[in-house]
Amino acid sequence: MLHWVDKEHTPFAWAQRIHGTLLIGDVGDRVIEVVAWATLVMLLSGAVLWWPRGEQRWRSRLWPDPRARGLGRWRSLHGSLGLCTGAVLVVFLLSGLTWTGITGGKWLQAWGSFPIEQSRAVPLSHEPHAALNTAGLQEVPWGLAQTPLPASGSAEGAEGLAASAPVDLDSVAAFATRIGFRGQHQIAPPREARGVYTISANTMSGDLGQPTGDRTVHVDRHSGRVLADIGFADYGAMAKTMAVVIALHQGDMGLWNALLNLAACLAVVALCVAGVAMWWLRRPRRAVSPA
Repeated sequence: MLHWVDKEHTPFAWAQRIHGTLLIGDVGDRVIEVVAWATLVMLLSGAVLWWPRGEQRWRSRLWPDPRARGLGRWRSLHGSLGLCTGAVLVVFLLSGLTWTGITGGKWLQAWGSFPIEQSRAVPLSHEPHAALNTAGLQEVPWGLAQTPLPASGSAEGAEGLAASAPVDLDSVAAFATRIGFRGQHQIAPPREARGVYTISANTMSGDLGQPTGDRTVHVDRHSGRVLADIGFADYGAMAKTMAVVIALHQGDMGLWNALLNLAACLAVVALCVAGVAMWWLRRPRRAVSPA
């Protein structure tokens, strides 16, 4: 039974657009990017304040002091909880920054994109892989997003569909099964006259739970030949690192990953509560003039 889903207007897409742009486009993206960098600065300054000094022992900084009272109790909780939470937040923030327009789009992805030289013999399209994303969603592997798509219409490529087989959605789906795609995967039809069929399964789109299984295959729409077959092993060092870190960020790697992310979120809430409590206990009190 077939069911039509408009992915662009699902609650998931709406939530992801809030998470990435606050529903205000590039302005929201820049706001989130600045806040992420400011949070990294706050974590660094917090680590400096946390570092043991003088006669303070490491034990007193790693665990809350059960004997502390009042302000001291909240400070002890904030410091010890902030150590582990801060380490997780650094991973979250750095991986999140890879999706932003400046830090990610202009710097990190430019360094970590899949090397075009590996498919130099195949004609390239003017469209990048990011064109395959649903509006507002990030579904293409991070390291491929800025890499141009191959173009159909040449004699290049490896053996793919049988020469006598028509190249259509049904034959490409059968070919995907034959070359090892199992379970959930996606097939994107050509977007233009020289476009390609793209078969993919990766953690960015939620097809897989392990980034090492990422695979993207492009098939010429005319000849059925395979123009590119890109797996995790083909990624550069930066792209491999980001594939793993982004999967962790999204909680894709199993129940333990989802629980870790939930614990980190709850710990951030606890840190905020402790921070407010410390401010309240140290707030300036208005001097009361004698009657």
